Amino acid sequence: MVHTATELKGSMHVRSAVSTRTHSWDAERAYAVCVARAFGGALLFSLPMLMTMEMWELGVHMDRLRLVLLLVFMFPLLVGLAFYLGFESSTTLLDAVLDAFVAVAIAALLTATILIVFGALGPEHTAREWIGRVSLQTIAGSIGALLAQSQFGRAAYEGEGRRQGGDFAEYFFMAAGALFLSTNVAPTEEVELIAHMMTPWNGLALVFISLLLMHAFVYAVDFKGQHERAEHVTFVGEFVRFTVLGYVLAIAISAFMCWCFGRFDGVAPGEILNITIVLGFPAAIGAAAARLVL
Repeated sequence: MVHTATELKGSMHVRSAVSTRTHSWDAERAYAVCVARAFGGALLFSLPMLMTMEMWELGVHMDRLRLVLLLVFMFPLLVGLAFYLGFESSTTLLDAVLDAFVAVAIAALLTATILIVFGALGPEHTAREWIGRVSLQTIAGSIGALLAQSQFGRAAYEGEGRRQGGDFAEYFFMAAGALFLSTNVAPTEEVELIAHMMTPWNGLALVFISLLLMHAFVYAVDFKGQHERAEHVTFVGEFVRFTVLGYVLAIAISAFMCWCFGRFDGVAPGEILNITIVLGFPAAIGAAAARLVL
């Protein structure tokens, strides 16, 4: 059978259209899977805070300027996570910014839904209660949404590595880990209670333990993702370069979190230091863990 040029051309157009629709459908399905995975990651990371009464009340009574500053501080970290480890294979800064906005939207929607189901939000609550509770709870959820691809997606078992960013990336991941874990602990009254019970010697001991655990987690106890010290770098150099500076970063984030949550209001300087050291303990563990798993 002889086909005319017109028939062949028409057949090629049909095949091209089918191929285009198939590719489009595959891309949409892949994105839907990523979004669904992000919902799962947001739920996993935010669930402890969603079921904590202190977080509900803190979202209502927290100073609104400090809440805004906390959210503003959080967003660059989300952009960086999206750039290095996001739930899509982002290749540009714009992609990372868009992914960060998507993560915040997913976390906010999930938070509002869960709090409504729990009865913690409803028509009887004011706009201040809705905005405060949902926005504060989105911090951990949005981090979980962005980590979902790297920790639970195909990249986790197909050997797809994160972007390489040198020391900056290491400090960045430590900051993200410190923010996440300190956010889970900072709203609790136990932080102030422990700080009140501690003596200055207890505080020094906790600083020493925090540094020891940070370094051991990353370099000494054979956790998955353990780092090896470079041959040309001494133990002291590596300890100062990452562990000490990482702890300083965790302490700075802890102090900022405590200030945002009003933990320093009307408190003496010595007590402020103790509170910061206490919250710096989980923040330091979070910073070390982030270097292992991210």
